[in-house]
This record gives sequence, C-alpha cells and structure tokens, in this order.
Amino acid sequence: MQGLRQKVETELLSDILPFWINNTIDYQYGGFRGQIANDLTIDPHAPKGVILNTRILWTFARAFSVYRDPVYLATARRAYEYLSRYFWDAEFGGVYWMLDFEGRPIDTKKRIYGQAFAVYALAEYMHASGDPEALAMALRLVEQIESTGHDDLHSGYFETYERDWKLAIDQRLSDVDLDEKKSMNTHLHLLEAYSALLRVHENPTVRFRLRELIEIFLGHIIDSTTHHFILFFDEEWRPRSTKISFGHDIEGSWLLCEAADILGDPAILARVREAAVKMAHAVFDQGLDSDGGLLYEVHPAGIIDTNKHWWPQAEAVVGFLNTYQITGQRRFLDGAERSWAFIEKYIVDREHGEWFSMVSQSGVPATEPYKVDSWKCPYHNGRACFEVMGRLDDGKASQTEAMQQARV
Repeated sequence: MQGLRQKVETELLSDILPFWINNTIDYQYGGFRGQIANDLTIDPHAPKGVILNTRILWTFARAFSVYRDPVYLATARRAYEYLSRYFWDAEFGGVYWMLDFEGRPIDTKKRIYGQAFAVYALAEYMHASGDPEALAMALRLVEQIESTGHDDLHSGYFETYERDWKLAIDQRLSDVDLDEKKSMNTHLHLLEAYSALLRVHENPTVRFRLRELIEIFLGHIIDSTTHHFILFFDEEWRPRSTKISFGHDIEGSWLLCEAADILGDPAILARVREAAVKMAHAVFDQGLDSDGGLLYEVHPAGIIDTNKHWWPQAEAVVGFLNTYQITGQRRFLDGAERSWAFIEKYIVDREHGEWFSMVSQSGVPATEPYKVDSWKCPYHNGRACFEVMGRLDDGKASQTEAMQQARV
C-alpha cells in the first residue's frame, strides 16, 4: 500500500500539478485557458467554463492545504479571483455557466451542477486560505440554491434555470444528457459540495439538506436490485433512464461514505456503507476489465461503451480503496492497485504530460478529445491522488497507534 501511495504522489507532484501551472494560465486574457489539445496546441479564443475554473480552484486549494507551497496558493487565488470577478452574476446571484475568452458571459444559465461546484471549490479555498469572503460567497450560493432550486414538494433539486432563476425549459446539463427535471449527477455533486462546506463551517441548513440528499440516494437513486445508480428522473422521482455509468457508481460509493461520515449519524453511516459496498461489488464484477481499466457505460440491450475514459479510472482507485477500508476484502485493494497500474500504463501521457481523455479498450489513446476543455480538468485525477495519500496515511497512523496501545 505504501508503494501505491508513493506512485500517486509522484504522479501528482511531477506531472498533474506542474502541467496545469505551466500550460494553462492565460496571461493574455486572464484566468485559465479554455482549451488545449493533446499536443499542447492552445486555442486562445476558446470559451471558459465555470466547471473547469472551479475544479482548478479546488485542486490547487487542496494542494496548498497539503503542501503549503505558495505557488499552489497563488494558482488557487487566481482561479478564485476570476470566479468572483467574471463568473459571479452581481445582478441575479449565482455563477454563469460559460464565458468567452475575454470573460464576457455567453451562457448565462444557472445550472445547479455549476453552482454546486462553486460551493465545493469555495469551501476548499476558504479552508486553505482562511479568506472569509470565500465563505461568504459559498453561503450566498447555498441561499440561492435553497431558495430557488430546491423542490419543496418532492425533495431534491431541479437541474437548470435561466439567468434570472426562472426554471429553464431545457433542463439538460449537456448535449449527452436527458432533458429531465432531476439527475443523479447534479445531486451527487451537490452532496459533495455540502459535505465540503459542512466540514469547514457548521451551518444548520447545509446539515439538514445533506441528510436529505443522503436519503434521496438511498431511497431513489440507488437501484436496490442492481446496486447501480439510476441516472435521470422526473420531478416526482420516477426513473427516466436505464443506462449504467460505472464511473459514477464507483465515485458515488465513496462520496456517499464521505458525506455520511461528515454528517456524523452512525445509523445513516451504517446504511450508506452497506449500500456502497454493494455498489462497489457490482462495479468490480461487471465493469472492471481484465487489464484493470474500468469500462464506461452499459445499456440493457447489451451495448457497452468499451472506451476507458480518464475520470472513471481515477474514481475506481479511490472507490475500491474505500471499499477495502470498510470490508478488509483483499479483492478491492487489488482492484485499486490494478486500476492505478492501468492509469500509469495507458492513461498518463508520457510525451506531453497530464492524462489522455480516454483510450480504446486495447489502450490506444483517442486523438480528438482535448487535454484541457470545459470538462477535462485536474479534479478527478488530482483528487484521487490526495484521497489515496490521505487514506493510506490515516491507515498507517491507525496501525501505529494500535501497535503502541498493544505494547502498553
């Protein structure tokens, strides 16, 4: 396990963090580049998305908390200042979805998914920097989400609003998503955001809604028969999809455990861990390929997207390690190690740095997806490194304490 820890820290410090500092800062127009190809060709006029900016903010805020390197704090501050100056809507509140290369809004929709990532990043930045304005901004976002986005009748949150917070006709998060009122994805990342905020700041509204979100996952989103996430719903929580996303399943399995742990209710934590272990078994048995790579999606008709996208591989490492820590079952530690070995062999770009967006089932990198774009970011892979390091360090500390107590 310590060998795994060393490998992920080496990848983090020698590849992931330096890549984003050295290649993505936009000194010409401000903030960070919106699009960079696999060969590092930059499109200086590419739009800039709130998801990319907030995920950069989160990553470098966490990096500073771990390593206290002022370069990491400066990078996080750059992302925070760009977020607060350009993405923040001073008239109606909330953050825009997309800006042009000079920082002018070009998609002013208020997607709850985007608001959630802003809360998530601001909570981490406040923890790293101690900046009270970051906390105040996060709390203003929570107030907006709760006053407008929450469904008081059926619980949960709607997907998309117009700039003035009127419910949008088109609810889709992206072109590949269904036009439905509620989704697993938005609720998962709002749960993640509220967990991060509650960890650094006690707030009764956030605590209450985090409990509700966990119950929504246990009662609606996790299919009790298949142990996979249902991805889309109508506003009354009737399922509207049958596709399975292995990456979201394994990511959600550990994020739910984290949320329940932060909430601090032992009964809920026990229920969540039971569900998470079942989910991890399903992903391990159905989605993990023989080479250690995690397949992407499966449909009931048996059509499987066999490409191996970068972010599910990162989440598999953490999700399987989390399940090993809960169960002690060696297969999950082996799964985490195999997933990381696949990443090192196929996903890491040894020529240009960072990770390929995806590879084929046989490991051939795709040429079209970008190295940096509105969705391709340092959050999944960077966070996986931080999680593995933290979990293995905690495990080592617990083992040392147990040995000391035994000697006493």
